[in-house]
Amino acid sequence: MQDEIMEALRLRKQGEWLLSNQLFLKMLESFPDDANLLYQSAWSYDLLGEERKAVPLYEKAIQKGLKEDLEGAYIGLGSTLRTLGEYEKSKAVLEEGFHQFPHNGALVTFLAMTLYNLGEHELAMNHLLRLLANTSRDESITAYQEAIHFYREQLNKTWE
Repeated sequence: MQDEIMEALRLRKQGEWLLSNQLFLKMLESFPDDANLLYQSAWSYDLLGEERKAVPLYEKAIQKGLKEDLEGAYIGLGSTLRTLGEYEKSKAVLEEGFHQFPHNGALVTFLAMTLYNLGEHELAMNHLLRLLANTSRDESITAYQEAIHFYREQLNKTWE
């Protein structure tokens, strides 16, 4: 099976998304509870723009104990739910992923997008400002890192 997985990944990398998807789904027929195949199949559906088909596969991959690509599964599921307009579900998934992987900038970014969609603008900005302050290499930002951290918690406060 490992050779087939490598071939499906090679096809994906070359932009042969439909062939890659078909190969993953064929393997999944024989190994329906394989967390990695579930994840890869979900990802392949996402690439094809078939988000509704991706969701249950992402969910099952996480449920079945996906290890190596768990961060990617949380990002994939959460961002896919967001694109489908299922903002509350997206928030729950991305928050769960964020609690397990707090240093993953992509999780924080997709969570901020979902929070924006839910009208939680202040919390979305808080997450993005923290990410920016912690990860930027831009000297004009790093010079103000402490101030950014201070103000991100007080976006609506004014001093007179």
